[in-house]
Amino acid sequence: MHKRPPTMERVPNVTRADAVAAVRNPLAFIAARWTPTPRTVQRAALTALVMSVVIVVTGGAVRLTGSGLGCPTWPKCTDDSLTATSAMGVHGAIEFGNRMLTYVLCAAVGWAIIAARSEKPQRRGLTLLGWAQFWIVMSNAVLGGIVVLVGLNPYTVAAHFVATSALIAVATVMWQRTREGDAAPRPLVGRSVQQLVWCLVAASVLLILVGTVVTGAGPHAGDSSEVERMPVDWETVSKVHAVLAWIVVSLTFALCFVLKAIDAPKVPLHRTRELFVILLCQGAVGYIQYFTDLPEALVGLHMLGSAVMWIWILRVLLSLRERPHTGPDMPVAAPGDRLEPASK
Repeated sequence: MHKRPPTMERVPNVTRADAVAAVRNPLAFIAARWTPTPRTVQRAALTALVMSVVIVVTGGAVRLTGSGLGCPTWPKCTDDSLTATSAMGVHGAIEFGNRMLTYVLCAAVGWAIIAARSEKPQRRGLTLLGWAQFWIVMSNAVLGGIVVLVGLNPYTVAAHFVATSALIAVATVMWQRTREGDAAPRPLVGRSVQQLVWCLVAASVLLILVGTVVTGAGPHAGDSSEVERMPVDWETVSKVHAVLAWIVVSLTFALCFVLKAIDAPKVPLHRTRELFVILLCQGAVGYIQYFTDLPEALVGLHMLGSAVMWIWILRVLLSLRERPHTGPDMPVAAPGDRLEPASK
């Protein structure tokens, strides 16, 4: 007797029309054939956010190890080589490695775009947030090349960090939006509390901007050779930075007190308390590095803390409103109704 061959799963044929459609609009082609779960979309957005923080930390490592000109040109590593060579040593490897991480960041952002575009029903706002991240990454990659070509000019280095902070802001908003619905936002607190939080956001932006001046005037120029520094007194600008930090801490403490006094929903209060703890840790690192002559490890930790602080400030801002999910079985709540916050 002859045995029947095992049954094999049939692979669907890809027609010529499918191939043309995939080339013309790959996102629409994927979206028509894949529907990610909401958790998958959330994870994609979170991955893009985490990678934007990682690129801050690795960029700091490039500067703090004096590897900023490890690859002395751009887009190639040298005039004759696309990659770092053994003759360039560890500095070339560090700088080239950071450049390669940009591709990982692009992949993470690309996954976020594909997942957002493929979600059903389609949420156009999420897709736009993903594309905004993509164009910030592309622009910042070009700006990073300019930083190298102008020999680590401190103003271009500062702009490079500010652009990354913008990337983190957009990634944070997208991550939050994946965990919310598309109903019209409903405020959870009064206008005076919202104004207090906007003052906190403004002070934090100013804190980050002055922090780039501290970096541009400080001793860690990013390369072992003579590199131009910002023509300001480093001690003075560091003290201004410290004063702004205390203003941000004071505003956060005041916000905690106000939210508790008005019996605000739990989510804004929890986010604010978390921010207060982060700020205290960040301040401790800042003062220790200042009084210990800026050791590289602590400076890198302070850069990581800056990114985390910025994320939590935005989370506090976004926690002041809720956007319930809507659907055929879930009507939009009336303005006077009390709902549990969408974010946990």
